[in-house]
Amino acid sequence: MRKLVYFIAVSIDGFIAGPDGADPTGPDGFWPVGQDYVEHLVATYPETLPAPARAALGITAEGTHFDTILEGRRTYAIGLDAGIPNAYPHLRHLVFSRSLTELPAPEIELVATDPVERVRELKREEGKDIWLCGGGELAGALRGEIDRLVVKLSPMALGSGISLFGGESAFEPTLYERTDAELLDSGTVFLTYDKVSGESGGSAD
Repeated sequence: MRKLVYFIAVSIDGFIAGPDGADPTGPDGFWPVGQDYVEHLVATYPETLPAPARAALGITAEGTHFDTILEGRRTYAIGLDAGIPNAYPHLRHLVFSRSLTELPAPEIELVATDPVERVRELKREEGKDIWLCGGGELAGALRGEIDRLVVKLSPMALGSGISLFGGESAFEPTLYERTDAELLDSGTVFLTYDKVSGESGGSAD
C-alpha cells in the first residue's frame, strides 16, 4: 500500500506560511530559498517543483517519490492567483474543497467528500506515494492518515502564521521515527519521519 507523505517547508517555530496564507516563497515572499535548496529538490524531489520552475530548469524527469498531489482550496488558490490553473500537470492532481463547485483545469479532480475516505481509496491503488502538499487545514483533517513526514526545516522563526496542522487539529500525540536527515549549507534541514507502527493521530474534522 502506498504512503501519504506530508512534504512541507516549516519554520523552526512550526509555521508553514504567514498569517495571510500567501505563498512565502513567491516574488514577495520571506522564505529563504538557497541555491543548494533548489539543487536538492531537483536531484531528490523533482516532481515537487511546479511546472514553471521545471520548465525554467529544464526538468523533464518523472517523479522519483510521488505520482499524486493533494491540495486544499487555499493552497491551490496560490497557483491560481498567479495565473497557473494547474501547477502540477505532471502529477495526478486532487483539490479538496467543500466550497468550490468547479475548477478551471478539468484534469484536476475536485473532492468535496470526506478527505479521509478519498485518501484511503488512493492508498489502495497501485502507484508511487501520495504527496500531501498542504495546507494546514487539510493536513489536520488527514493527520491520522499521514504515514511519513518530510519536513524542510527552515532556519527562521515567524512568530505566528499557519501551523503545520492548522488551527483545528485535535490533541493526539503521535510518535514518529526519524529515518533520514540532510543538512544543507544554507541552513535548511530535510528531516524524514515515519509513523511508528500502530500509532494514530488526528481526525477528519
